[in-house]
Amino acid sequence: MDRSSTRTQQNPAVRVLEAAARQSLHAPSVFNTQPWRWRVDGGTLELRADPDRQLAHTDPDGRLLVLSCGAALHHARVSLAAAGWAVTVERLPDPAEPTLLARLRATGPTALDVAALRLVEAIPRRRTDRRAYGDRPVPEWVLTRLTDAVEAQGAHLHVVRPDQMPMLAVSTGRAADAELADPAYREELRRWTNRPAGSGDGVPTTTAVRPGPRRVPLRDHVPGGAAGLAAGADFDRGAAYLILFGDRDEPAEWLRGGEALSALLLTATAEGLAGAPLSDAIELAWPRRMMRDLLAGIGDPYLVVRVGWGPDEDLPPAPRRAPAEVIEVVAPPE
Repeated sequence: MDRSSTRTQQNPAVRVLEAAARQSLHAPSVFNTQPWRWRVDGGTLELRADPDRQLAHTDPDGRLLVLSCGAALHHARVSLAAAGWAVTVERLPDPAEPTLLARLRATGPTALDVAALRLVEAIPRRRTDRRAYGDRPVPEWVLTRLTDAVEAQGAHLHVVRPDQMPMLAVSTGRAADAELADPAYREELRRWTNRPAGSGDGVPTTTAVRPGPRRVPLRDHVPGGAAGLAAGADFDRGAAYLILFGDRDEPAEWLRGGEALSALLLTATAEGLAGAPLSDAIELAWPRRMMRDLLAGIGDPYLVVRVGWGPDEDLPPAPRRAPAEVIEVVAPPE
C-alpha cells in the first residue's frame, strides 16, 4: 500500500464519505444507466452527473438523469446518517458547473439516526420488481408513511384514485406504443439492454419481464425478443400507483424528486413491499400533460411508482458498476 493510500485511510471523514458513495451505487436509475460520479476530497463529497450516460432520445431534457442522481444522493445521505455522521448538503452549488449536483461536507460524528439505519438496511434488498403484484391492497397507513417519506425530501406524492386509473393506463399504454414506433427510441433501448460483458449497467434480458395483462402496462424492455422473467400469475389488482411530483419542472426540483424517490422505495422495501418506477408517461410531452391533469394542475409530475405485494421468489440483483469506475478519492498532499 502506498503512503497516499495509507493517509487517506487514516482520515475517518474520507473513509465514511467513500463508504456512503459506495452505498449509493445501489440506487435505481433510468435504464440502469447509473449516470453519476462521486469525488471524495478530504471532508467533502461531490456528486456530478455523467452526461455521457444521458438517454439523448428518451430523456433529452435530463429530467430522468437528475432524478436518478438524486436517488444516489439520498442513498449516500442516509448512509452517513446511519453511520452517525453529520453533513451539510449544498444542492447545485455552482451555476458555472451544471453537472455538479451536490456537495456534502462532513461536519463530524453525531448521534446515530435509527430511522436512517432502517433505510440503509433496505438498500441491498431493494429491487425494481417489474413482475405482477398480488390482490392484497397496500394498507392506508403504509401509503401515509410513503407520503410522509416523500414530503420530508421536499417533493409530493399523489395516490392515483380508482376513477383515475383508466387515464393512467391509457396514457401509459399510448406512450409506450408511440415510443416503440420510434426507431431512435428502439435503438436506445437496444443499447441499454444489450450491454458489453462486464459493463455493470443496463437491463439484461435475464432481468427483463415478459409482457402480460396488467392494470397499467409496463415497459417492454425486449420488444420482439425473449425476456428472462415471467410476469407471474397475478395482475396488479392490489397495487397502488403513486405519482411523484414537485412544485416546478426544473433541475433543482428534479434532484429533490430523486431524493424523494429513493426515500419512497427504501421505505416501501422496509415495509415488505415491492416497487417499480414507471417513466413511460413522463418521457413524452403529451402524456406528461395528462399526468399533470391527474394532479389537477397543482404540480409537475416526475415519475409514476407502482408498489404492492410482489411474488415470494427473489429477483436477481441488477448489474452494478465497479466503485473504482465511479468514485474518485483525492489523495491528500505530502
